[in-house]
This record gives sequence, C-alpha cells and structure tokens, in this order.
Amino acid sequence: MSILEVADLHKHYGGSHILRGLSFALKPGEITVVMGRNGVGKTTLLKSLMGVVPVTSGRLTLAGESLDKLKTHQRVRAGLGYVPQGREIFGRLSVIENLQMGLASQPAGTPLPVELFELFPVLAKMRSRRGGDLSGGQQQQLAIARALAPGPKVLLLDEPTEGIQPNVIQDIGRVIRHLAHDKGLSVVLVEQYYDFCEQLADQYLLMQRGEIVMRGRGQDMAADGVKERLAI
Repeated sequence: MSILEVADLHKHYGGSHILRGLSFALKPGEITVVMGRNGVGKTTLLKSLMGVVPVTSGRLTLAGESLDKLKTHQRVRAGLGYVPQGREIFGRLSVIENLQMGLASQPAGTPLPVELFELFPVLAKMRSRRGGDLSGGQQQQLAIARALAPGPKVLLLDEPTEGIQPNVIQDIGRVIRHLAHDKGLSVVLVEQYYDFCEQLADQYLLMQRGEIVMRGRGQDMAADGVKERLAI
C-alpha cells in the first residue's frame, strides 16, 4: 500500500514546462532517491509536493487523502515534512526555538519529542546556542530535526549533504535509514551525491528535463547504469 501517490504532475513557470507528467508512489518505510543534474526540476518537485509553488495540473494523495487544494501549512499538518535546500534555519533563534518553530502546525503546548535529541545528540549539547552560530553540518541536523518535530508521515529532503563534512554526512545517512527502516517513515531524498544515494535507496527516480527517465530498485542502481546516466 502506498503512503504518497503523485499522478501526472505538471508545472510551468511562464512559458517553461518544468515538470512533465511525473507519476510515482512511495511505500511506508522506504527511501526514494530523486537524482538528476542541476536544472532538471528536482527542487521544483519538492516545492510542488509541499504546495510552496502551485502546480499546473496533477494529483497528490497522502494516506488516501487528496492534498491538491491544501496550503503548505495544511500539508504539514496532514503529514508532510520538508527540509529545503540551504536548510533555512532561523539564525537569530536558539536551537530550541528553531525546533519549536517545527511545532507551529500543532496545538499550543505540544512538547518537543525527546527522540529528536536522541537522533541528533549535538543538538542537546547546543540547545541554547543560536542557529546561526552552528556549523553547516549542525545546521543541517537542526533543519532535519525541525521537520521531524510534528511527526510527519513523509519527509522530503533537498540535498542534505550539500556543503557538509563527510563524518556528518554519514551520521545523517544513519538517521535517515533508521527513520525509514526502523520507524516506518517514508523519505524522498533529492541528492546529487551518487554514493550517498546508492547506500540509502530502496527506490530511485532519475530525472532529465523535467521527466522521470529511469526508475527502479536501489539495489539495481549500479547494474542499471544510473551513475553513467548522471554524467550525460
């Protein structure tokens, strides 16, 4: 049974056709990686799923319920979590305050899940530090934790390894795998770092010019020649 279904998704910017009939489905507890060169529409896809940008046409359902008419904050309440490219944490707010912003869609007084600090111990140590004073890797962990705070069913990650030191990349990879395979969260990972994708993917989607041109199981990425297609 699919948790998220995307059907015939199209997006135009002016006269440019950015997303061209994208269709795919996510199963609970699976990691779907979306790959492709710069400019193929990967970030636009995530923004479209979140309602940050309006789509031209297409259908989106989460756990059987249509998201098509919902605004971004309503999609968060329905169960979508989003970590944008560049993290976009609040630099002048503390770590705790940033995490509390992730609960904005929840009833007043909802406590922060203790698990966030178990997933990212560095945040517990720096809970009073301002977000802007954290390293790039720490800010990325904060951004992921903020998206996890309301307990999403599906987590959308836009290039979480960008500008991050290798040891933190591995830590983030372990957290993503744990959330999906142990906790049943569905993850959509937009990424250009092939090795990271290959390690995590249960399903892969390869995009070119706004279309999905290849798809398959993560274990078949090498045999399918995905790395070579990314270089074209």
